[in-house]
Amino acid sequence: MTDAIPYASFEDETKKKRKRKRGKTPSESTGAKESELQNPKEVIDLASLSLREPIFIDVDDGRTKAINAGLQHGYCIVPSEKRFILLYSFLMKNQSKKVVVFYSSCKSVKFYSDLLRCVNVDCFDIHGGQKQQQRTTTFLDFCTAEKGILLCTDVAARGLDIPAVDVIVQFDPPDDPKEYIHRVGRTARGEGGKGKAFIFLIPEEMQFIHYLTAEKVPVAEQQIRKNRLKNVQSKLEKMVEGNYYLHQSAREAYKSYLLAYNSHSMKDIFNVHRLDLRAVAASFCFCSPHKVNLNLSSSASKLRKKMRMGGS
Repeated sequence: MTDAIPYASFEDETKKKRKRKRGKTPSESTGAKESELQNPKEVIDLASLSLREPIFIDVDDGRTKAINAGLQHGYCIVPSEKRFILLYSFLMKNQSKKVVVFYSSCKSVKFYSDLLRCVNVDCFDIHGGQKQQQRTTTFLDFCTAEKGILLCTDVAARGLDIPAVDVIVQFDPPDDPKEYIHRVGRTARGEGGKGKAFIFLIPEEMQFIHYLTAEKVPVAEQQIRKNRLKNVQSKLEKMVEGNYYLHQSAREAYKSYLLAYNSHSMKDIFNVHRLDLRAVAASFCFCSPHKVNLNLSSSASKLRKKMRMGGS
């Protein structure tokens, strides 16, 4: 909020100066009316102070892609219960790479980083629940590493220049397409930079691809070879069940995932009431969904009952 205070006074002053000016202001001409639909309001206001008939040039004109041409995009349609197995299999295959994996909540980052370490997969983790010093130390360590895995929330999606990232994996979809662009911007940086980016989507989230296409993100579906997925689900479930601290971490991550899903801005796609909770629980290495108080609408159970009975 404090960042907006200086602009508020600037805007008021701008309006006063515009009233004192002689002749028509840009907003009174047809061309300016059209430009106001495509340009930030503060730019229009500032231009009107010193220019009579400003011409606006959009840097987006003619652009066919929203990001670096050296970045290859792919999406995987995967059932909820197979999401972590797919990630684990991918990480095992790319141990020589530098990989960044994005999650929707701090507790998910914590759980999955603990789980990976329990199966002898070293990884870094950064999320908003950590102290600044810890995040800074982890960031610097990952920057200097030649290879490695970083699990993180969107706290690492902006402003961090991490050298030589090979792959971005969005385990949990972002809140909107623009946040997708910020996330994948951690790789293929600079002129001539190359990298790969993958996003995991459950079948119910397929429509998100249309929004990415509208933002000029060229995504292509990646087929999942089931015979290449690691057969470790039962082993992981036993591990979580038998480790008190890992089990508690899984419960908290499961709950935070559902809460984050429920708060998603694109509710036409990400509808928490349509989730198969048993499948979601499996992605957190549970045999069955745990009872958690989410304080969500009671319509959730009604909708699930309707779906089980063959409804839409």
